[in-house]
Amino acid sequence: MTNVELAKVVGISAPPCLRRVRALEEAGYIKSYHAQIDPSILGFSVTVFAMVRLESQAEKDLEVFEKHMASLSMVRECHMLAGEVDFILKIVAKDWDSYQDFLKEELTSAPNVVSVKSSLGIRSAKDEPGVPIEQ
Repeated sequence: MTNVELAKVVGISAPPCLRRVRALEEAGYIKSYHAQIDPSILGFSVTVFAMVRLESQAEKDLEVFEKHMASLSMVRECHMLAGEVDFILKIVAKDWDSYQDFLKEELTSAPNVVSVKSSLGIRSAKDEPGVPIEQ
């Protein structure tokens, strides 16, 4: 939404609204802006959630894994977990075969990876960015 539209929603004029938005950006509350893309229109019809276990959870090894995942474009999200699984990844692929190639060539062969369990996403009932902020 434009700054003018936002100002109307919150009930202030546009200049102070813009100053407040800039202050939120500078303070780190607003990290980025992006368009929400429909992956299937771009040919990415498969979403996989991969649960990854590592051999070592030493901080250096965790950082190496996270850096490697950040370099892989098919990995859209990478979250470290507490419990039996060390990381959960959200991966998008053009089709199941391309995911399997990615799994063999990039994921299971990555340093420190002990096991990967894949769950194929069927559909998404909710995909909300951010956190719930009451108006």
